[in-house]
Amino acid sequence: MSTTITLKGNEVHTIGALPSVGTKVKDFALVDSGLNVKTLETFEGKKKVFNIFPSIDTPTCAASSRKFNEEASKLDNTVVINVSKDLPFALGRFCAAEGLNNVETLSDFRSSFGDDYEVTITDSPLKGLLSRAVIVTDENNKVIYTEQVSEIANEPNYDAALTALNQ
Repeated sequence: MSTTITLKGNEVHTIGALPSVGTKVKDFALVDSGLNVKTLETFEGKKKVFNIFPSIDTPTCAASSRKFNEEASKLDNTVVINVSKDLPFALGRFCAAEGLNNVETLSDFRSSFGDDYEVTITDSPLKGLLSRAVIVTDENNKVIYTEQVSEIANEPNYDAALTALNQ
């Protein structure tokens, strides 16, 4: 059961639907800019904001990374995890150039994260990349908020994601 979103008004599909509120997120093995593998256990006991996007080299993805980085420094016991299919080197370069120190920026270039979280795009010129989505969990990895951004070129609803952390 795919989810239909758009890219500049044209229909695009993902492999499925985001994890449901109240369920636990699946484990993952994502790679940081130092080629270290990070898993769900790496962030044990913390609230998590998964900021998922197609590529850091697009203006909207860069904007969402900057915004969540800015807001992350204000959050207690919370980690923002940026996830894309970009290579770890590109993600590291971007974060260094932008001074993004308050987020974890991880690559799904060799894992099943996109399929496990059902955000892999299955058609269009972006086939194989991740859709723009936000998943927020509590300290116990239970989903408390999700947003599958309906138009890939749009930014997510930051306020709704951040409000979910304070409920």
